Amino acid sequence: MNDSEHRFSEEERRGLYRAIYERRDVRSSFKPAEIPDDVLARLLDAAHHAPSVGLMQPWGFIVISDLQVRQTVYEIFDRASRAAAQIYTDDRRVMYETLKLAGILEAPVNLCVTCDETTMRGHGLGRQTMRETAVYSTVCAVQNIWLAARAEGIGVGWVSILDVDELRAALGIPEVVVPVAYLCLGYVTEFGVQPELELKGWEQRTPLAGLIHFERYGATDEARAGELLRSISTDQEAKDKS
Repeated sequence: MNDSEHRFSEEERRGLYRAIYERRDVRSSFKPAEIPDDVLARLLDAAHHAPSVGLMQPWGFIVISDLQVRQTVYEIFDRASRAAAQIYTDDRRVMYETLKLAGILEAPVNLCVTCDETTMRGHGLGRQTMRETAVYSTVCAVQNIWLAARAEGIGVGWVSILDVDELRAALGIPEVVVPVAYLCLGYVTEFGVQPELELKGWEQRTPLAGLIHFERYGATDEARAGELLRSISTDQEAKDKS
């Protein structure tokens, strides 16, 4: 049997990896243009096809376009952001206060992705020893939205600086349901070449070689990992020449 029998075409694979590498957490540069219903439906359907432990599908999606609701959520964010700023000092505090951390009002669509940890779907398969898998599965749905949105030319920003109890009250989320992600969606003027936080010097991407462990945790070997990863740079060089 041919090992590449089920492999995507070169063009399809490039498209997939492009979405992964060019995905950005977008907080600014949103356009006012509405997202057509058919496009929004595709994003939600992509999320609904995420992997979930036991096929529990614990997710739910609150689509928010009303400006008054978004204003309420923005105020929750603003209070939480002011409080979060207090933990930083000196240059880090100055940098924090210059960061654009949410596009709640600018993005035409906000989306709250929730997780029902009490769902009986899946009949508990795979959850007896790791209850957290409901939330983990929901995060997979968020990733699907993000990648599908990039393919559609839509920016997504994840707002995590929110008081959960206030957000529950604003959106009528029951106590047993977890608000996992609050996303801002919209067409944008550009996607950055690098993540915004990297460009502004908040943090840099960690080299992958130092994060790979062999056989057990802590058994890192950057030389061995570098050899493993060398094919990536070789493949990229070949693409650059084509």
